[in-house]
Amino acid sequence: MTSILFDYCIVGAGMAGASLAAELAPFASVLLLEAEDHPGYHATGRSAAFWEECYGGPDVVPLTQASRPFLERHGLLNQRGALYIGRNQDVPALDSFVGRFAPKGVELVRLGRDELNGKVHGLKPDWCEAVWQPECADIDVARLHTHYLAAARRGGARLEIRARLETARNGSEGWSLSTTDGREYSAKRLINAAGAWADNVAQMAGVKPLGIRPYRRTVAQLQTAPLPDARLPLILDISGNFYFKPESGRLWLSPHDEVPTVPCDAAPEELDVANAIARFESVVEWDVRKVETKWAGLRSFAPDRLPVYGPDPAERDFIWFAGQGGFGIQTAPAAASLVASCLLERQPSLDVTTIDMTTYAPGRFG
Repeated sequence: MTSILFDYCIVGAGMAGASLAAELAPFASVLLLEAEDHPGYHATGRSAAFWEECYGGPDVVPLTQASRPFLERHGLLNQRGALYIGRNQDVPALDSFVGRFAPKGVELVRLGRDELNGKVHGLKPDWCEAVWQPECADIDVARLHTHYLAAARRGGARLEIRARLETARNGSEGWSLSTTDGREYSAKRLINAAGAWADNVAQMAGVKPLGIRPYRRTVAQLQTAPLPDARLPLILDISGNFYFKPESGRLWLSPHDEVPTVPCDAAPEELDVANAIARFESVVEWDVRKVETKWAGLRSFAPDRLPVYGPDPAERDFIWFAGQGGFGIQTAPAAASLVASCLLERQPSLDVTTIDMTTYAPGRFG
């Protein structure tokens, strides 16, 4: 029996694939292939879950800002605020940070020790400088992902789980696709939203990989004394050595690690957890009573650390939607709207008119 010819096949049903499927499905037939038992098992399900305008760098800010109205409208944000903290020797880095992001419209306020004490109790004396970013918020990642999967389903998208892509060949009648369990599908255009596996999918499809590399990021949930105040901001080291935030009476702590790895089911390393705790204890006069749980997720980056959106320059029916690092969740609404509007040649569902998509085009790598 001849398989259905879909307009689009999206490989990966994490936040990237689900959001783009939701945008495309009302206007085109969409097949969503997910390798795992349930969507969002890897990066999406292991996110530290915050919306922070500066995360990802100045060229990601427009995507993050354009996503906020959607997230607010659906009640997916909970205001928290973020503090980038440092010591006396970090003043140039803090000033440079403000200089990079304030022109992008990010509200940033320099704070000294007295103001810091009002936001974080128990700071050690040498941590005396900070930049306050009041608009930072927690994201309800599970609800956002569920929203997109439901919207895709309402639009008519077909989700196949335990459907790991094995072959992909483009011919005169479109892409012929098969999965490791023997299922076969066909589609006019193939969308690569495979996260850490993005380059693998490209190679499978006969498309030149772009050098998208996965990196492991570790998070531990700690029981501390005192317990963290629920109103504690997201705290980030301006030098990029840690961040932590409260979560349901506990503390989520990361050493802000980026360990190169192969695409895999990432697991935390004891040394990374120990490094995180040592860095935390160098900042605050708190006791770590217990590591309650720990996990690791994969973040994937293109060589210039910007996302990759759009048709491959050598294979126009192969669409990149990958390389979204740790900012893929907070930028998902704008990114999906932007790419869908280009593919469908329709007006975007969100106000993304000021975003220059060529900044993220795969052709920039030559």
